[in-house]
Amino acid sequence: MSVNGQCRGRASKFSDGFVFGLAALFACLACASSIRASADDPVIRTESGRLQGVVGAQIVEYLGIPYASPPVGALRWMPPQSFGRWEGIFQATQVGSICPQLDTAGTTVVGDEDCLFLNVYTPHGKNRVKPRGRAVMVWIHGGGLNKGAGSQFDPTPLVDGGDVIVVTINYRLGSLGFLAQSALDSEGHLAGNYGFLDQQFALGWVQRNIEAFGGDPSRVTIFGESAGGLSIYSQLASPLAAGLFRRAIAQSGAYAGFAPDYRANILPLLTAETTGGGPAVVPGNTLAADVDCADETADCLRAVDATMLINAQGTIFPFLDGAVLTETPGDAFSSGDFNRVPVITGNNHDEYRYFVATDFNFNSAVGPVTVANYPADVTTVFGTTISLNVQSEYPVPADALADVPPLQLSAAGTDGIFVCTARRAERSLSQFVNVYAYEFNDENAPVPAPAYGMLNFPMGAYHSADVQYLFNRNGVPATFTPDQQLLSQAMISYWTHFAKKGNPNSEGQPHWERYNSVIDERQSFVPPTPAVEASSDFDSFHMCSSYWDLF
Repeated sequence: MSVNGQCRGRASKFSDGFVFGLAALFACLACASSIRASADDPVIRTESGRLQGVVGAQIVEYLGIPYASPPVGALRWMPPQSFGRWEGIFQATQVGSICPQLDTAGTTVVGDEDCLFLNVYTPHGKNRVKPRGRAVMVWIHGGGLNKGAGSQFDPTPLVDGGDVIVVTINYRLGSLGFLAQSALDSEGHLAGNYGFLDQQFALGWVQRNIEAFGGDPSRVTIFGESAGGLSIYSQLASPLAAGLFRRAIAQSGAYAGFAPDYRANILPLLTAETTGGGPAVVPGNTLAADVDCADETADCLRAVDATMLINAQGTIFPFLDGAVLTETPGDAFSSGDFNRVPVITGNNHDEYRYFVATDFNFNSAVGPVTVANYPADVTTVFGTTISLNVQSEYPVPADALADVPPLQLSAAGTDGIFVCTARRAERSLSQFVNVYAYEFNDENAPVPAPAYGMLNFPMGAYHSADVQYLFNRNGVPATFTPDQQLLSQAMISYWTHFAKKGNPNSEGQPHWERYNSVIDERQSFVPPTPAVEASSDFDSFHMCSSYWDLF
């Protein structure tokens, strides 16, 4: 049928108009025009109308494309709605607004609620033999589900180096994107995980429109890092995401949904509404009172300024809402009840050093980790239940050098929060689908700012260090040594070949063996050439079998 000139396929519907189902998505491909982007005239037709992009030296960019109606007013805390149509030719030449979030200093709320935009990047047509349909990679950015934007990641290295199409998206963040609150949840629509619903809505847009950009809707890979990696695991577990992608890459995202009770985790909706999951997780009903909605009504909440809501939020986690997430990713993977596609998954060798730097050294209210405050800092990270146990396994002698306490806290955080949880995901997933596991091991990865080089401990292969080997962060390429440049090329080759074939291997790069939970080997991304990392080295170093798996 046609709604305002837009084709809609048949599928089961929710009353809010959020449409899912593979049959409907592929039926809607007929909406896409046969007009294709070209280097000379990048004007194409989408379901909302024609748009024109920007031809660059290496790629063609289509920026700031609205994929859903602005989630403002009555649409705040509602599932995403169709954008409709625009008049004339939409100039897709500037990125859209970021979603409301605290700035990098953590003091001022920036962004706008009208933020549901995506960007499409295609290879330059010059000197290329255009295939029938290029593989498509959809990037879901990280940032703790409370900050970041798709536009901060320039995928030129992937697009130009791997001959794929990359789509980057925005999704609702913080308490505007993830809020379990009694009055809102009683309205009868999909509840709580609005940011995940945005991601799924954007993937539906890709299915219906990407062919017009030269993409193949049957070869869509979702990939993301940190909270983006958590999003990937969550979309793998979500029944509503079935058919929206064919492969998945999760980078450093297993920090929730796989951990035992020593960490705040993915909670049932009612628990998230009323009690929360720890001192940093604000229950939705408490947040309502904190923003002067003591009556906790939906009308009052929707009238609150976004700045108040962002300032009142705590640590953000998704919820078990019964529709988007019916069980944690860990439980879904263990039972086999997930969207079964090939997966690349892994972590960085020194993940938590980034958080020790940002949450302690660079936090004037807390300060660096020292011998004296090491016990209190371990408790801050892991809670009182296992704090003494962690201190025993990761000891700091009274006469330790200054770098020992931050490095020990970093090791405990890396192992217990990121690495061993990811290993659980790998072991479960590999029982049902092809999994390619890795560890990023460049101990001299470029740091994000000069201040990190002035710490009293090395950053090593810190959390997010791998992203710059795939993207130009904020449009700026990383400064690599020749060996690091070779590692970047290898990772780009692995990622893009996986997107094309479901297997990362190709001629010219070291073979990456499919993960086997018995052998438990993974690919080590170390410059200049990736190599196999033995189970004994990985497991013993991170203390998975000997300690963290015992919880």
